[in-house]
Amino acid sequence: MSGAPQGDLDTVIGELEFDPRSLKKKYEVERDKRLLPEGHGQYVPTVDGKFGNYGQDPWAKPFDRAAITDHTEVVVAGGGFGGLLVGARLWEAGMRDVRIIDEAGDFGGTWYWNRYPGAMCDIEAHIYMPLLEELNHAPKHRYAYWSEMLELSRKIGQRYGLYDKACFQTVITEARWLENEKKWLIETDRGDRMTATYFVLACGRQSLPKLPGIAGIDKFEGHAFHSSRWDYGYTGGAETGELTELRDKRVAVVGTGATAVQIVPEVAKWAQKLYVFQRTPSAVYIRGQRETPPDYADRSKPGWQKARRENFQKILLATPQDIDHVADGWTELSRRLKPLMTSKEAAASLGRKPTANEREFLAEISDYRVMNAIRSRIEETVQDPETAEALKPWYRWLCKRPCFHDDYLEAFNNPAVELVDTEGLGVQGFTPQGILVDGQEYPVDCVIFATGFEAGISYVRLTGFEVVGRDGTRLSRHWSSGVRTLHGITTDRFPNLLMVGGNQHSVAAVNAVHLLDEQATHVAYIVKEASARDLATIEPASDAVDEYTEVIRSGTANKTLLSFYSSCTPGYYNGESKASKADDLFFGNRYSGGAIQFYQMLANWRHDGALKGMVCD
Repeated sequence: MSGAPQGDLDTVIGELEFDPRSLKKKYEVERDKRLLPEGHGQYVPTVDGKFGNYGQDPWAKPFDRAAITDHTEVVVAGGGFGGLLVGARLWEAGMRDVRIIDEAGDFGGTWYWNRYPGAMCDIEAHIYMPLLEELNHAPKHRYAYWSEMLELSRKIGQRYGLYDKACFQTVITEARWLENEKKWLIETDRGDRMTATYFVLACGRQSLPKLPGIAGIDKFEGHAFHSSRWDYGYTGGAETGELTELRDKRVAVVGTGATAVQIVPEVAKWAQKLYVFQRTPSAVYIRGQRETPPDYADRSKPGWQKARRENFQKILLATPQDIDHVADGWTELSRRLKPLMTSKEAAASLGRKPTANEREFLAEISDYRVMNAIRSRIEETVQDPETAEALKPWYRWLCKRPCFHDDYLEAFNNPAVELVDTEGLGVQGFTPQGILVDGQEYPVDCVIFATGFEAGISYVRLTGFEVVGRDGTRLSRHWSSGVRTLHGITTDRFPNLLMVGGNQHSVAAVNAVHLLDEQATHVAYIVKEASARDLATIEPASDAVDEYTEVIRSGTANKTLLSFYSSCTPGYYNGESKASKADDLFFGNRYSGGAIQFYQMLANWRHDGALKGMVCD
């Protein structure tokens, strides 16, 4: 966006309680502090070794089994919520022969691996947790903890018979289409050579832990682990959550993103000393966590969870609703982000149509007010003025992943907790005994990396294996110039291959599980119809894929997002400020009409019943 407008609009707006132009300049200065030439290169993939055996499962013992060479109607790669939803919706569609393959030792995906103390969902449990109505499950807390989500995952697996043929602690190494046999060959690290009529990719969107590429990281002689591989053997508290083994330990948490916001309050209760190393502060608003009784939500009406999800999503999309069923920080702040005045109201006051810059300025003012409220909460909560100032986020709402927590800010009032603000530069290096920042060593016994997961990577990097379609076409090559799909679920030259989550051609959705459920319903419909019509293969025609890809490419939201994120502080949302096109954005190249319109498009396609755009054999 060019400079903020002057003149008539200022008169219309009137005097504000803050100077938006000075605030904008402050945002730019803080962003520029954090610009690094390496971009994503500042992080490195986790590898087995000193900082944990990331290729091994810490939650289940390894086991041996014979190689599998059988045939299954549907094989699903991924046992998280996406894979479980696919399995459940296929079961409802009458498909019983389903095998889920996962590297983990059980179902759960994110909630299998991430068992750090305090881990919970950021979205209200009643709209986030899958299949609540079908399982008659009432969440125990407003925001479910990892243990309940793992419990629900197992319940889904049992309810829908998904354990019967599941392959755990199994890594797919390649999937190849066998043209003569009209089936997929799936090979694994256990020597499996199983086949399937349909192959579904449900590999999540962020599942590979990453570490910062900090100098001397391999020289640190203390204990260290990534948050997704929490070492309860070192900290204590595997069953109780009481991290008693940290009572005599100096602990460092590297990172202040969404994971650290949940970890810090728990570690602060037990560590002798806790250093929190911060490059960029998170925007942390009220969570309002509490236990919920069985009647917390009205579960008496069929379709209650879907209706509640749609109500939440519509409020986030600024669609007026008579009632806010969720009524949390997400919906509150979304309402407060409404521009100071509509374009129509501005036109009436100005006597002319407002310019694009003026419309953006009106939206910015509301955004500044939201962030001012978040910064004011920090001042009200954190007792030390210097720490409070360092914890203030200076960027627009949604520039980084929003956080909600009731105890994170309060943790910095604990005398044992010290914020080490790196002024945007990050940790300088490691020594054998500690961490260096601006030449000062902070001696620690243990380092916890709350540094997140790989983002902005290729789809094949995400899945971890190559998918080979007709005539030896590799998916990595097929998508080398960009993702190409029909509805983000199928792609040409890859018969009987379906996808949920993961790729860019779906839609940006705050509630990722809502999106997964809509996609799983669509996948189940395609498989059911292909089976009912006795089709050997089904795949989208190239021209249908071209048409949908153009819909995505030309979407106005992609240009708007690129403009918005170019002014943001660096993070994985904007490719660490290296994004030059929509493809480079975490939410880029998505359907521009919004989540509700995307779901309706899929529903209309199914209702039509013609399998439009598909080539059937």
